[in-house]
Amino acid sequence: MKNKTEKNKTESKSIIKNKTCIKEPTVDEIKKYKTKALIDFLQQKEDDLELEEEDLEIVRKQRINGCDFLGITQRMLEKWGMSGGPAARLAYFSKECKERKLRSFSSYKTHKDLSEVLEKYGIVSGDIARIPQFIPPTQPIDENAPQFELCINDILRRIRNMGPVIDSNEAIRCEYISTILHTAVSLLEDLMITPQSNIIGEENTGRVDYAIKKIISGILEEIICITEGKPFQVTLGVCQNLLQCQSACDMNIKMNKKKRKASDAFDSDYEYVYGIVSTGTDWYFTLHSTEGIYSTSRTEYRIPLMENTLKDSTELRKNVKRILEVIVGLLMDRASVSREPATKKRHVEEITNVL
Repeated sequence: MKNKTEKNKTESKSIIKNKTCIKEPTVDEIKKYKTKALIDFLQQKEDDLELEEEDLEIVRKQRINGCDFLGITQRMLEKWGMSGGPAARLAYFSKECKERKLRSFSSYKTHKDLSEVLEKYGIVSGDIARIPQFIPPTQPIDENAPQFELCINDILRRIRNMGPVIDSNEAIRCEYISTILHTAVSLLEDLMITPQSNIIGEENTGRVDYAIKKIISGILEEIICITEGKPFQVTLGVCQNLLQCQSACDMNIKMNKKKRKASDAFDSDYEYVYGIVSTGTDWYFTLHSTEGIYSTSRTEYRIPLMENTLKDSTELRKNVKRILEVIVGLLMDRASVSREPATKKRHVEEITNVL
């Protein structure tokens, strides 16, 4: 009897564990449900909703889809013949789904979170080196340009004032990241950089360290690059940055849909955004498109921010120049590409097929 009880407990735990692994759909995913998909979704919630077949038949008969479901009320359901109990539960569940909060970028903190994010893109390992690689476009930088000299002098001044970047926290590291990003933006036109920008996607939301945007008009801005600063946890930084870029893509798609004609249906949802993850010394670049992710995780991009740089800045200049050429190249590439989704798609295919 004891063994049977323990077996039942084990099975119950297994069932609970399996249930928690089911990914809850976002509001926008529910909106896209056809009637059959909605019924399948409600059947997955059988333990909570306790709907009978006759209740689901009402949903089927009234041809309720996901969009209808999110606006449904108990009164409507009862009018269609559903009993008070299931009508109340279904109406409450509808409201709960509609008000479901988006997950914040900062809540992704563990290697398990990273693995789950990468699994979305078909990468079964939590190793960022397994992300498909791409060669970032670059733009030559003139070492004699005043913007470059100002950047180098600013970095040297920070090393002198704050000391070398060894055990520094994120705030100090972001001082160096900010200098390089501002230099890159200053070398181009019609771009702006927004620290602590609020990004709201279909699944995730939160503030990002830096968002670089292309100014389209007096009221329209398109996000072209998101930067995440980290003290050490680069792997988790890449995870968060991918989600940030995905959400930036969501925002761009929404904006472009408002501007595009309804007849332009081909690849209407295609978008891509570049990402940067940096500790101030180590730099990683990502590309997040609607159809996939890419990174430079197997290529070293590094800036020595040590005290001996104050005596000889040769290595500093060489490495800052190299990284600036990548950042400016990414920004130029994304800012100059046509806003048409089909053109963006072809362009990303050209970039990612180089390797």
